Amino acid sequence: MIWYLRKNYELDYEAERILEEAKLTHTAIKVVAPKDFDLVVTRDDRRSIHFREEAVSLPDIVIPRTGSGTDYYTQSVLRHLERLHVPVLNNADSIEAAKDKMYSTQILRQHNIPVPQTMLVRFPVDTAFVEKEIKFPCVIKVLSGSYGKGIHLVRDTSALDELMDFVSSLNSPLNILIQEYVDFSPGVDVRVLVVGGKVLGAMKRTGADGDFRANISRGGTGEIYPLDDQAAFISTESAKVLNLDIAGVDLLIDNNGYKVCEVNSAPGFKGFEEYCGVNVAKEILAYATFKSKKV
Repeated sequence: MIWYLRKNYELDYEAERILEEAKLTHTAIKVVAPKDFDLVVTRDDRRSIHFREEAVSLPDIVIPRTGSGTDYYTQSVLRHLERLHVPVLNNADSIEAAKDKMYSTQILRQHNIPVPQTMLVRFPVDTAFVEKEIKFPCVIKVLSGSYGKGIHLVRDTSALDELMDFVSSLNSPLNILIQEYVDFSPGVDVRVLVVGGKVLGAMKRTGADGDFRANISRGGTGEIYPLDDQAAFISTESAKVLNLDIAGVDLLIDNNGYKVCEVNSAPGFKGFEEYCGVNVAKEILAYATFKSKKV
């Protein structure tokens, strides 16, 4: 039995496809949400986790699809399952690392994987220092986000001052990253899907109407991208150092090759299946089945 863990029970494209492939391959699967679990720290492991207030048989494996929306309670559920020796793809720590864009960038750079120059904002913001270290235009990101949300292109010091004044005025100021704007191919990036250390393929994404964000979810378009050895190596290494069994690696095209924009622990794959013709849901299920049998 596979548990497919979502934030709620509203099925998106990815969930529907996973369930569809599970039916075709006669794979037992159940959609579950963190809110329905109760956790008890006890000597009796059989009674330490309850689903809808009842003791439940543990699954063979869990596939979380909570990504950047993974909160503390969800993390606790995943960690509890891991300590009951249930394999989790991806595990709680790897999801947390990918969710935190600063931390994941630090890990990637530590392993000599090329990334855009990045700094964490400290208020009040010294725009002269930003201009010296990052230069303009630059990209502003919230520390945790997905689908291109919370990302802005700032072209000069006055625009940065205005945006930072707004952020600092909030009751709970956001943690903000400032990142180098890689303008070699503006509005274009490459999404590489990695499952179990294997590259499933690559998709070139182009932003809609001049948008510098290339997300398909924001109206961008996609096409098959001929993956070269450098892009494949960077993508598999990124997944490896972040300990991600399933990863969507977003590459920016630079004049010297590629830089990793970010790595997603629960990548959407609607555009990938549509534009590249790869059955991603089938690949994820096959890998999950393989992993569950190894434990």
